Amino acid sequence: MTDSARCERAQGDTGIIQGGPLPKDLREKRTDQKLTRRKAVLREKRRLRTFEVVGLWLTRSILWVVMLASLFPTAWVVTASFQKGDVFFSNTLIPRQFTVENYAKVIRETDFLRWVKNSLILCTGSALIQVFLTATAAYGFSRFRFRGRKYGLMTLLLLQMFPASMALVAIYTMLARLNLLDNLYAFMFVMAGGSAFNIWITKGYMDSLPRELDEAAMVDGATHWQVFRYVILPLARPMLIVIFLWSFMGTYSEFMLSSAVLKNPHNYTIALGLQRFILNQFAARWTLFSAASLMASLPVVVIWMFLQKYVVSGLTRGAVKG
Repeated sequence: MTDSARCERAQGDTGIIQGGPLPKDLREKRTDQKLTRRKAVLREKRRLRTFEVVGLWLTRSILWVVMLASLFPTAWVVTASFQKGDVFFSNTLIPRQFTVENYAKVIRETDFLRWVKNSLILCTGSALIQVFLTATAAYGFSRFRFRGRKYGLMTLLLLQMFPASMALVAIYTMLARLNLLDNLYAFMFVMAGGSAFNIWITKGYMDSLPRELDEAAMVDGATHWQVFRYVILPLARPMLIVIFLWSFMGTYSEFMLSSAVLKNPHNYTIALGLQRFILNQFAARWTLFSAASLMASLPVVVIWMFLQKYVVSGLTRGAVKG
């Protein structure tokens, strides 16, 4: 290349850098790229057909109706908790006389804090016990091959067909013979049972974990318990957190068994306490009951907010294989 050609090329590059005119071939190339991108955008933004537009609007309308129908009872309870008087229904959704006295009365005139304390002790203890029982049973069904394994899994599914109310008489009789009625900690072990569905779905989650991890740990000399503790449990943490949430929320709102077993007001849970709270001296004071209901939901909401990121991954992985 001659010196004059090098100078012309350098001047052309300098013009490009400084914002001067582009060479003809480069301008044509960029124009073709813009046309290609524009055609791709037009293909993506093609005009929807009439039935597709109708389907989209119908789906959105249904979602809005369902959402409003779900939020309306909650909004009404919130409104009732901040209004004066004892009537649950009012002419307006927004209270005309706004007050927080209902919340103060619930804490001051009832054993609400004791009910919440008993519920938290009962729910946390039973959830932790159920997570341990579920994890060990699911690991056994997932990693071991033994006689009766197939029928054991089928039995777990069959147990889900029967409601918990069928076991009420048996549980009450057992606790009465053992002199464990009105015992909050004995009732904790009762609520920790019945984890057949949890075992099945956790077993499916553990099936999705590669067995090569177990084999690699055993080659290094690990026992089955060490594999379960140091390999499987950390990987199965999202699913175990889901099990904890299910157990906690199920026990927190349980009423049927607790009403039959717990008779001493000192041992009332939040669900049992709120029911007595309405039927006795506050039979017609629905505004107080609304305030108590909202405060009772706070522990579950807080726990859900902290652990919700594990729910999706735990449920999707648990449903892949089982």
